[in-house]
Amino acid sequence: MSSDPFGSDGLRAPSRRRFVQGLAAGGAIAGFGLYPRPGWALKSPGSTVLSGTEFDLVIGETPMNFTGRARTAITVNGSIPAPLLRWREGTTVNLRVSNALPEGSIHGHDTSIHWHGILLPANMDGVPGLSFDGIHRGQTYHYRFTVNQGGTYWYHSHSGFQEQAGLYGPLVIDPIEPEPFSFERDYVVLLSDWTDLDPAALFSRLKKMPGYDNHAKRTVGDFVDDARRDGLAATLRDRGMWGRMRMTPTDLSDVNANTYTYLMNGTTALGNWTGLFRSGEKVRLRFINGASMTHFDVRIPGLKLTVVAADGQYVHPVTIDEFRIAPAETYDVIVSPSGQDAFTVFAQDIGRTGYVSGTLAVREGLRAPVPDVDPRPILTMADMGHGGMDHGSMNHETVGTSGMPMKGMEGGCGASMGHAMPARTASVHAGHDMGSMTPPGTGGMQAHPASETGNPLVDMQTMAPVPMLDDPGIGLRDNGRKVLSYAMLKSTFDDPDGRTPGRDVELHLTGHMEKFAWGFDGKKFSDVTPLRFNYGERLRIVLVNDTMMTHPIHLHGMWSDLEDEHGNFLVRKHTIDMPPGSKRSYRVRADALGNWAYHCHLLYHMEAGMMRQVRVEE
Repeated sequence: MSSDPFGSDGLRAPSRRRFVQGLAAGGAIAGFGLYPRPGWALKSPGSTVLSGTEFDLVIGETPMNFTGRARTAITVNGSIPAPLLRWREGTTVNLRVSNALPEGSIHGHDTSIHWHGILLPANMDGVPGLSFDGIHRGQTYHYRFTVNQGGTYWYHSHSGFQEQAGLYGPLVIDPIEPEPFSFERDYVVLLSDWTDLDPAALFSRLKKMPGYDNHAKRTVGDFVDDARRDGLAATLRDRGMWGRMRMTPTDLSDVNANTYTYLMNGTTALGNWTGLFRSGEKVRLRFINGASMTHFDVRIPGLKLTVVAADGQYVHPVTIDEFRIAPAETYDVIVSPSGQDAFTVFAQDIGRTGYVSGTLAVREGLRAPVPDVDPRPILTMADMGHGGMDHGSMNHETVGTSGMPMKGMEGGCGASMGHAMPARTASVHAGHDMGSMTPPGTGGMQAHPASETGNPLVDMQTMAPVPMLDDPGIGLRDNGRKVLSYAMLKSTFDDPDGRTPGRDVELHLTGHMEKFAWGFDGKKFSDVTPLRFNYGERLRIVLVNDTMMTHPIHLHGMWSDLEDEHGNFLVRKHTIDMPPGSKRSYRVRADALGNWAYHCHLLYHMEAGMMRQVRVEE
């Protein structure tokens, strides 16, 4: 056997680990996935779809193999992902969900299904302890509600770590009215992350060693390279600031490909999920991020992507090369493949530690070249909310020699970021003149709730956050591709409510990296009382991200109508992604009585405390 790591076509041969992942492409032990699955088309033969108004779903355990080792997964009707459910707007659906988990299951005895982004009565929402008691082993819960919307959504467990273990699936709702765009083919592309670890053990590891997956910490060699490029003094200042914050600029995600295997429609990259097309056809791709902890950056080299819907709601078409999709978000895009027989659907993680890919092709078995993972992003003080400061208004800690901005802070996003600092030092800077660094529309230095002061669960605060709606995000700026940002998304309809919000509710996303503690306003879910909304009111939620992580925030039962930086209605969503140092606002109509979950959709952040209960009452 040749020792050359490259094949005759010049492409790098897969590693042994990646090879065995490909062998178990479909995951199920019963069929060792040597051939790719047929495309999950919604309108072509062989599709895996349950449609209509009557559904029987059985939650149980099924052996799966994505890495060469058999593991027990939580499945619906024996599959990962769960079956694609197809509903129709205006109908009443009946879903009988049965709990067939065995006694002694490591994944718990009770289970649930939450219909993500679906408007329904609170007792149908599927959150144990808030809206119902959960589904006990051996029991069946009857979900029944009228479908009042159309679009691309998904469903998942809200019990313990079952979502991580495989309990998630796609959901497509056919609208009553004709859609404002045309297409010949229609595919779901559901992205997710899988671990061979018991998810509860992974959570325990995060609590004890939150930096376990960060294998890319900066080295002495990196220090030398930076010193040559930026100067010794600037490099020492940069390292000193990160050291005082007890943080590392390579820590973009808590769990990455060092632990995870990434899946596309339940298939690894070498399994090569394939969606077929004929040259010149318009193909609709319904991207769903069903991952527990992974932001994906998605592109199809050689094709433009026209975004036509976000979180199930129509937007004015915008044509791009790439988009970031947070956990729980969905994007519908139209592509028109032609000129070649195969195109790679490429999704890399935010930390650039791994990827999953599939193929659009004119026939099964084809592949296109798979691009390399992009260079690893390095967080700067600008990404952390330290940018945008005038030299005269702050000390020299955040500027380079001769008053020039530090590396990563010159121009671009750094010029508009809010200033952030470790929470324990915030009071030292409170007396400084911050006028020259106040972004438009923020009204001065950011105030913080008293519950953050001296809080051992808060390691950082942002002092002048901004919306950052036109920022594609860390690792995507100036990469030579046109990348989607929230500012590009505009709903095809006006503000559906029209009223000016009667009050503002400001909440801060807080955490402590070393303790893996997360919450709102420095408090964990177990330590807070419900947020109370008055039935029928129109209110504004203002979120401020005081952490160095990006958090996708999801409010159950009600839409989140994102505003632009001037307070105008921008786009309707069910999940709002919050980068570090950002401050974003959205309007909510409290039109759903009952108790609702409100949380970060990074599963382990939610379990660690970043969750609140919203109570809508008359």
